[in-house]
Amino acid sequence: MKILIAEDDAVASQILQLTLERMGHEVVVTRTGTEAWETFDRAPVRVVVSDWMMPGIDGLEFCHRVRARPNTPYTYFILLTALNTGAQNYDLTTEAGIDDFLTKPLDATAIRMRLRVADRILWFTREVHQLKQLIPICAYCHKIHTAEDYWQRFETYIKQQTGSEFSHGVCPECLEGEMAKLRCAR
Repeated sequence: MKILIAEDDAVASQILQLTLERMGHEVVVTRTGTEAWETFDRAPVRVVVSDWMMPGIDGLEFCHRVRARPNTPYTYFILLTALNTGAQNYDLTTEAGIDDFLTKPLDATAIRMRLRVADRILWFTREVHQLKQLIPICAYCHKIHTAEDYWQRFETYIKQQTGSEFSHGVCPECLEGEMAKLRCAR
């Protein structure tokens, strides 16, 4: 997995980088929240491990920006902190969109376990995305089965989803088929 590290402490950053690389991950290291955001904004990654307190923007604001970035696949976000992990901090991190947080100093087993969870969650988000791309359509009447459990005309469904309007015509093959039916009916 490609992982973005945002950590201003040089020693902690290097230890984390070496730990992740030994686990077989590709690592991109940044030293400030601002640098981390700029790096992510240029080339989003699927996993971020970020310090909470950093120069520039802090880890919570960095996560807010990641979550608000349009058309970005889900990013698993782990926040590192030397702070007390009490109820107030759980609330702050949850509101920011943080997936998990770890206290410093880091334990290699704990980070490995969190990354396994991240890998599973990212796999499931890819699966859900692929399933959302499928449109259940009746093979006979071509009505669409909606999430609300209704069968809707194809044109109505597409208009609601995309805003597109349809103009109807008849292709040459269908015209020939319909003309043949009319000739037989006489």
